[in-house]
Amino acid sequence: MSRFLVKRLILMLATTLVMSMLVFLFLEISPGNVATKVLGPYSSQEQRQMWLEANGYFRPLHVRYLGWLGNIVQGDFGESTRFKVPVSEILWPRLGNTALLGAVVMAIVIPLSLTLGMLAGMKEGSLLDRIISVFSIITTSVPEYASAPILAAIFVFYLNWLPGTSAMSGGFSWQEMVLPVLVLVLYDFGYVARMTRASMVEVMTRAYIRTAVLKGLPYRRVIVRHALRNALIAPFTVIMLQINWLLSGVIVVEFFFAYKGFGGLLLEAALNQDWFLIEACALISVLVVVISQTIQDLGYALLNPRIRFN
Repeated sequence: MSRFLVKRLILMLATTLVMSMLVFLFLEISPGNVATKVLGPYSSQEQRQMWLEANGYFRPLHVRYLGWLGNIVQGDFGESTRFKVPVSEILWPRLGNTALLGAVVMAIVIPLSLTLGMLAGMKEGSLLDRIISVFSIITTSVPEYASAPILAAIFVFYLNWLPGTSAMSGGFSWQEMVLPVLVLVLYDFGYVARMTRASMVEVMTRAYIRTAVLKGLPYRRVIVRHALRNALIAPFTVIMLQINWLLSGVIVVEFFFAYKGFGGLLLEAALNQDWFLIEACALISVLVVVISQTIQDLGYALLNPRIRFN
């Protein structure tokens, strides 16, 4: 297992390095374009040349990349052209806000979807299975940009139970977290529940499950110790993919509820062509994807010891 872990870590570092090269090439290959984005379209050619020389953009490409990578490793992402402060001062608080939102969503989605999916898969074709399946399909079929205004209309304008924005201007408030979390949970849990159900249905038809039942083992023990562990492999894949989605795919929800998170920051950076902020967001997204993929591979090996990756 230790050998496998070392291989995964080496692969993770290599993938991160390659992706950092691609980000650098896409965004830094044209120094004149970078200078224009930083200084603005109305800056003179002389001003741009002076800025490029002062920031080392006339050095060879590989030297620029190594210097750029060294600054990134030290946490220096440059200065935001929109906010006029170092990127790190904006990036980490926003990333923390999205991490909090994602943690709350996953804390609700994982037990809820796994429990409902397991119950539906254990009794395929039953009334409970049909109810859970229909509800899961309905919630997953409604995208965030549709459910967000619907839920806001109900809980904010009609019932007047919850605030309509989640800007946290007066400090942290759980009430302001309810609607963003509810929108994401409703959209996400149905997909995971359906995957769990399908996996559970397949496992329940296996010969070793029938043998365990015929031997007289308690049904609960058969489900928990034999069926559930093998049925979790497919849902585990989906759950790990949701981490990437929660990081940058919640742009609609964060923008709609004015939640100061990473997705909203990425949107602001793109709309305002904030070059260094875009680079930082891209690198963080890549890093999260690579780490989650590594955790996913390790999880496979833990859930099924027969699975080994070369």
